[in-house]
Amino acid sequence: MKYLITAATLLVATPALAQDKMTVLLDWFLNPDHGPIIVAEELGYFADQDLEVEIIPPADPSAPPKLVAASQGDIAVSYQPSQHLHVAEGLPLVRVGTLVATPLNCLLVLKDGPIQEISQLKGGTIGFSVAGVEEAVLTAMLGRHGLTLDDVEMVNVNFSLSPSLMSGQVDAVIGAYRNFELNQMEIEGVEGRCFYVEEEGVPTYDELIYVANPDRMDVDQIRRFLRATEQATQFIVNNPEASWELFKGYAPELDDALNAKAWVDTLPRFALRPEALDEGRYTRFEAFLAESGLVDGTRPVSQIAIDLGAE
Repeated sequence: MKYLITAATLLVATPALAQDKMTVLLDWFLNPDHGPIIVAEELGYFADQDLEVEIIPPADPSAPPKLVAASQGDIAVSYQPSQHLHVAEGLPLVRVGTLVATPLNCLLVLKDGPIQEISQLKGGTIGFSVAGVEEAVLTAMLGRHGLTLDDVEMVNVNFSLSPSLMSGQVDAVIGAYRNFELNQMEIEGVEGRCFYVEEEGVPTYDELIYVANPDRMDVDQIRRFLRATEQATQFIVNNPEASWELFKGYAPELDDALNAKAWVDTLPRFALRPEALDEGRYTRFEAFLAESGLVDGTRPVSQIAIDLGAE
């Protein structure tokens, strides 16, 4: 009996093991695109994987991948088109998972505005937020209509995509998300129209991916992170209303009409298997960039993206 009491006392006195800390740099201010990350946090799925995850929105939407490449973050949320360009530039980055598995990007114009066809953008202005990726996509879209980037003026509007369009600062914006900016404009009483990138000469791609520095990443931690977000995605699909309540409760600014609309539109696009890699999709996009003259030559998929679940 004395032994049992001593063992019980020792068990109670044993401190809990410390959780591994991870820093996740978002691509944009917090929004429904990040649903699996937030739901995983709110439901304790990260804690179940012995992870303490710090979620950081960027001051500059182009900075997160570069910060991770410089070992100033563990994971960044980025874009597949950007990842190809970053690797071609020599940045130490590799795709380790997928967050949103379909394109969201579109070339956005006013529905009743002067631009009804892409060809009408000749001599016009196009707003963008992330240099490189939008220009790469836009080059292909303009090319299908006999235009080049030299035929338009590019204007960096940072986070103000739909406001710059609604105010007349620009004639169109690239990088607008069909699940977000279209809803934002509708709420403001100004209808927009999307030209969808995958219908205008751009190969289908993963919109949002997780990237890490392959030379410094902790593979075990990342696998646990992806398991938690996969579990959260399954919860979201099975419980869309309950997951919305969790998401909007994470921060006061999330509980508004725009995020409510965007949440519904985003649910079908989350990657159900975030670790899984579609190598053909990356091969095709790399070839597309090379054929467009946006990268010099092509790189094997293994330099751009990996499937941690297959290793």
